[in-house]
Amino acid sequence: MRSRQPLLRRIVIAFVLMTTLVSGAFSLGIVTIVHLIEEHLVSEEMHLQLQTVLQEDLRNQHPPRLGPTTRFYASGLGGYAIPDEYTELNEGFTEVVRGEQAFYAYTRIINGERFMLVQEQSEFEAREKALFNVVLAGFLLSVVGAWGLGWLMARRVMTPVSRLARQVSHHDQLHPLAPPLAPEYADDEVGQLAAAFDITLGQLRHSLERERLFTSDVSHELRTPLMVIASSCELLAQGQLDPRQRAQLARVERASEEMRDLVQIFLQLARSKTNTSVFAASCSLQQVAEEQLAHWGPQMRERELAFELICEEQDLGMYNPILLRTVMANLLRNALHYTDQGHVRLVVERGGFRVEDSGMGIAPQQQEQIFQPFVRGERARGEGMGLGLSLVKRICSDQGWAISIRELEPGGSSFHVVLGA
Repeated sequence: MRSRQPLLRRIVIAFVLMTTLVSGAFSLGIVTIVHLIEEHLVSEEMHLQLQTVLQEDLRNQHPPRLGPTTRFYASGLGGYAIPDEYTELNEGFTEVVRGEQAFYAYTRIINGERFMLVQEQSEFEAREKALFNVVLAGFLLSVVGAWGLGWLMARRVMTPVSRLARQVSHHDQLHPLAPPLAPEYADDEVGQLAAAFDITLGQLRHSLERERLFTSDVSHELRTPLMVIASSCELLAQGQLDPRQRAQLARVERASEEMRDLVQIFLQLARSKTNTSVFAASCSLQQVAEEQLAHWGPQMRERELAFELICEEQDLGMYNPILLRTVMANLLRNALHYTDQGHVRLVVERGGFRVEDSGMGIAPQQQEQIFQPFVRGERARGEGMGLGLSLVKRICSDQGWAISIRELEPGGSSFHVVLGA
């Protein structure tokens, strides 16, 4: 599994671990070498002392000439009896520890007799302990120093990376005239990363510009034929038409109005929000709801559905009429399309509204996917392409609104829109 630690922390940890391993190995090496040298030198010295005692002192019937911290023992000589705690020691050098006292013992067996020198090592052990304390202190200091030095080095290494991250995340980088990033950095890995960002950001700017131009051009070019359709409908309405023809003409007029609203929405979404006149809020939630009640009422009655507007709480906010109308209309169209019998309700509340129906509902596992472009539910109907709810989601995201779905009992769905979430 990949580490989720920040890169700076990972550099410091790696630096400390490397120092700990190297310093630890070095410290253990010192302790091991000191111990081996101690054993070798003391063993050689005691071997020579024991030879001197056996070949010179005892042969000339002199008492052993030893230092005040050294004792001589022999199994076959009176007055030099070996203490019980030393009788089982192996031949050669041995280190004996009894409580807080430590002794060196050197044993030789000649013609079945055991000869032994025992030397107190308290002074040497004190020096050895001091040496070990110095080594331990050096090890700990090296680890602490590695942490401090690693942190400073990691900060220095990560400074250009952090600066590059801030530059890339800045909104000005999507501007067509934004300067390249690579010239500000050295020709190293960070510079290569900056050059890669320049290439990617350039492609992104080009794609965004093409999308903006396409949306603006298409929306602009559609205005003329829509005006022609609208004027033609006005002229036709002045003639003598039978009820069926007048109903068809009304459908054409409604479709023309919806297309005009969609053109305006696409233009608004393609433009910057800094243009406050485009996103002006000029109508209330209640006004748009009553307009939708009048618009969708006849179609609901044709399907024999009960359609009602319920005002649970008065909302005092002002909203962009085209955006709010499009969101509400798409949700009502969706409810009409997927409800065969029962009711459709438009519920107005403070800061939002709900569209509830008694239709077939949406499976829980599809409630998040249903807002994606070209995605339709398992029970999709008609020839739609699955863009209505996608447009609703895009408008809500663009305006800072929130939309959610929940199932109703015994059947149906409730779309809840929170305005200004």
